[in-house]
Amino acid sequence: MEFQTKILLLSFAVTIILGIIIVPILRKLKVGQIERSDGPETHLKKQGTPTMGGIIIMLGIIIVTIIAYVYYSTKVPELAKNLLPILGLTIGFGIIGFIDDFKKLILKNTKGLKPSLKMLGLLLISVVFVLYLQKGLNLGTETYIPILKQYITIPIYAYIPFAILVLLGATNAINLTDGIDGLSPSVCTIIITCLTVIATMLGVKEIVVFGAIVIGAVLAFLIFNIYPARVFMGDTGSLFLGGVISGIALYLKMPLILLIIAIIPVIETISVIIQVTYFKKTGKRIFKMAPIHHHFELSGWRENQVVIFFSIITLIVNIIGLQLI
Repeated sequence: MEFQTKILLLSFAVTIILGIIIVPILRKLKVGQIERSDGPETHLKKQGTPTMGGIIIMLGIIIVTIIAYVYYSTKVPELAKNLLPILGLTIGFGIIGFIDDFKKLILKNTKGLKPSLKMLGLLLISVVFVLYLQKGLNLGTETYIPILKQYITIPIYAYIPFAILVLLGATNAINLTDGIDGLSPSVCTIIITCLTVIATMLGVKEIVVFGAIVIGAVLAFLIFNIYPARVFMGDTGSLFLGGVISGIALYLKMPLILLIIAIIPVIETISVIIQVTYFKKTGKRIFKMAPIHHHFELSGWRENQVVIFFSIITLIVNIIGLQLI
């Protein structure tokens, strides 16, 4: 555990340094946030705030994971090797987000990456990752059922599409949660900490190491992202973190635990589905604005209130989730 603590602190320090360097560069490049005109009025002042800050998290994690790989390559080669697939998944998702951000903010293509191409990219990366878990690491299709506190074996023909759905669904949910200063990093840090604790309980050391690295990097980014945010993560960061959470959950054979510990991203997604479905049928809205964190804002809540409230809920459900292991 001593090394994990050191590498968390190293990840924190490296990401802080990257933030100090990269945020001014993004500002100079005028890679600014574009706010919705129909959104909360308080968000209009965010217009122009640097985004694409997810590259700060991604680079921090890549650098420190490489350091961890070198450290373990002679001591525990198997652990070092097993760091690569989860890192590859998250980098792949982050690159898709980066391309989307780059087209919108640098090339000034307001539509960004076509949704079909974006989904195709995420799908291909998900398929490769799931197949590697099965064929490369031979993890099997055992899946933990939290309420029953036992594993069930899912037929391979059902498990593969299920696992891909987990990756795509979780990534989209984290993307929707990223809409208020500090919200997504706060919620994600708690969730990833919970998954890392579970990995510690199960003795999955590569996830303990990778989880510690991610926690350090996201906490460092949060310093730049708390209200008032100096930088936003953009799709680069939200897709990257979505890959981290869903990838770790699948690696631990516990994707269903996300329905509990990631309840805030789940609710955010459901609120959008409800809003869109109801509006198409009736022409009316159930929420003042979706995702639901904007509904709270338009109801008079300050951003910090929403972040604290959602973070407390996340902390509570994660404690509950740990009791189900």
